[in-house]
This record gives sequence, C-alpha cells and structure tokens, in this order.
Amino acid sequence: MTEKTLIPGLEGIPCAASSVSFIDGIAGILEYRGYDITTLANHGTFEEVAYLLLYGELPKKDELVAFDAELRANRVLKYPVLDIIKSLPSTGHPMKAIQAGVAVLGAFYPVDDLNNAHEQRLASVRLIAQLPTVVAAFHRARQGDEPIAPNVELNHATNFLYMLDGQIPSAVISRTLDIAMILHMEHTMNASTFTGRVVASTLADPYAVVSSAIGSLTGPLHGGANERALEELREIPSVDAVDEIITGKIERKDKIMGLGHRVYKTTDPRSTLLQGLCAGVFAERGSAEIFDIARKVEEIATGKLGHKGIFPNVDFYSGILYDAMGIPSDLFTPIFAVARVVGWLAHWKEQLIGNRIFRPTQIYVGHRQRPFTPMSDR
Repeated sequence: MTEKTLIPGLEGIPCAASSVSFIDGIAGILEYRGYDITTLANHGTFEEVAYLLLYGELPKKDELVAFDAELRANRVLKYPVLDIIKSLPSTGHPMKAIQAGVAVLGAFYPVDDLNNAHEQRLASVRLIAQLPTVVAAFHRARQGDEPIAPNVELNHATNFLYMLDGQIPSAVISRTLDIAMILHMEHTMNASTFTGRVVASTLADPYAVVSSAIGSLTGPLHGGANERALEELREIPSVDAVDEIITGKIERKDKIMGLGHRVYKTTDPRSTLLQGLCAGVFAERGSAEIFDIARKVEEIATGKLGHKGIFPNVDFYSGILYDAMGIPSDLFTPIFAVARVVGWLAHWKEQLIGNRIFRPTQIYVGHRQRPFTPMSDR
C-alpha cells in the first residue's frame, strides 16, 4: 500500500479545473476570464465585471442594460427577512448577521432545479442584489434606525453607500467603491471559494453555498485580515515611529497583517490599485497620517522582507480606504462578501458542470483496535 503524504492546508494541490480566474503569483498577475485585473478595474464597472464572471464574456450593451435592470429590480428584501435581521443582536458582528440573512433568503426563494439556466440567473441576481441590502439593513438596525429602501436610480456601489446613511456619495467615492469591489470579486481557489464549492458539490442550493462561504470569510486569516491590518496601523503613533516598530516586529518574527500572501511572491496587483484609490479619496477628503504611515510600513517591510517574497496584499490598503470613506471597520469584511458573492456564484455554476462530491481522504494518527474496558474496571 502506497504511503500517504499529508499536505497541510492542501497547499498547491489542485481541487478543480476552473476558467473563472487566473493567478501568476511570481509575476503578480490576476485575470478574470482572461482579462487583466488592472484593465477591468480602470475601465469596467461592477455590473459589467459581474456579468463577465457569471457568463464568461463581457456583456454587449443590451445584455448589460438587462442585467443591470434585473439587479436594481431585486434589491428589496421581503418584510419577514427584514424583521429577522432587526431581531438579531445589535452587538453581534455584521458577518454573523449577513450569514444568517443569506440562509434566510434561501427559505423564501427555493431553487427547484439547480441546472436550470433561468433559475440559476434568478438566484444569482437575487444574491448579488440583496446582499448589500442585508448588510445595510443590519447596520441601520443595530443603531436603532429603520432600514433605507434601495434607490433604483443608483448603480450597485452607490446604492449600497446610500443605504448606509441616506446620503448620495460623491462621484469619486462611488467610483472608488465600485473599483474596490471589482478587485475583491474573485480570487481563484481561496478558502471561502473552496468552502462554497465543497457545499455546491453536495447539490445544496446557492443560498447555502454563499452562506457557507461567508462563514469561511469571517476568519481573521481570510476576510477579517483587513480589520486587523487597520488596527495595527492605528497602533503606530507617527511616521517617525514606523522604522523602530516595524523593524522590531520583523526581528521578533511577528506577523504583520496585510503583508505576505500564500500565492503572491511579489506585490499583489490589487494592493497597488488600492493604494492609488487611497490617494484619490484622501485628495478629496483631506490628507491623513495613517496613509503616510502605511506607505512607510510598506517601504521598510518590503525592503527587509521582499527577498522572501513578502509584499503588501489586498488587505493592507483596503481597510485604510474604507475608513477614509467613513465606513465602520466591522463592515470591511461584509463589503468583501458583497463583492466576492459574484465569484462564489461563478464557481457554484462551474461546480455543477460534471459535478462530483468532494470526498478527500485523511491520514489517521489515532489508536487502533483498543480493547474495551468495562465501567467497573476503569
């Protein structure tokens, strides 16, 4: 019998064939359906890139108009769903609320035929359109405020910001969130996507798939890293203190949140784009020392750790960016989910093609054939 070899975290082990996205971690390349992420971020919109990921091709004008109209028409939550969201503990983390909210949506919108293209599209549109409403509704409810109804006149990103506080953001802020969500939309076989595909392989409905993926995203080693990265940057009192603090962390081999990636061995291309977005937001909102601190951390850390392939990842600047936009830190990861739901759904659809349930094996390291001792002799 061939001896099994344990690969912790399944690192480097292919678990699926996929055409959704591609990463070259050495060259720092990320592509969605063959299109470079920088090109999509600079020239695409959330709706346009979402269509690309779901259907494999960039939409023609009439296709985009129809898709956008479907998203706008499906943003409203049923009253019982809102009541459930309002009943959740106000002190709970929003990620728990949206995981529960998505699961509840599945009870109201059963999917009878997973392989029916119409039902796939309807479920996908509902999840993409309603997840921002779930996030905003919980955020309002925990403050004692009534949810703000979606505004069909606004695009996806702008409407989400509007539902948080009732204010229509500037064009700069709206476009910034639009791009940030494009950057977070998909990233090959990460932990939450793998979780979703495992659940999808059981032929669970898409609401269960997305709810399970959200659960995976709650962990600090995945989606929660952006909150912790911002917290660590806030602990640095000034730009002048960066060198001593970061050098000390490196010498002690402390983990620096927002630096390093399991796949990228150079700068994460999303990090570069997010840094540029920060500059645009601070130009409108006014400069902030935390951005200068972050750039100094990047300079020192990459100078000392770059030879080991440790560079800023997507979490390093995203927290700073959302904070500058006035978004509470515990909504950072929910925004991640609002974007990544598109990628999860693209993988859900892909998993259904030639599906085979995931059933990995293990290396058993416990006892064998132990004699049972009666209670009287223990």
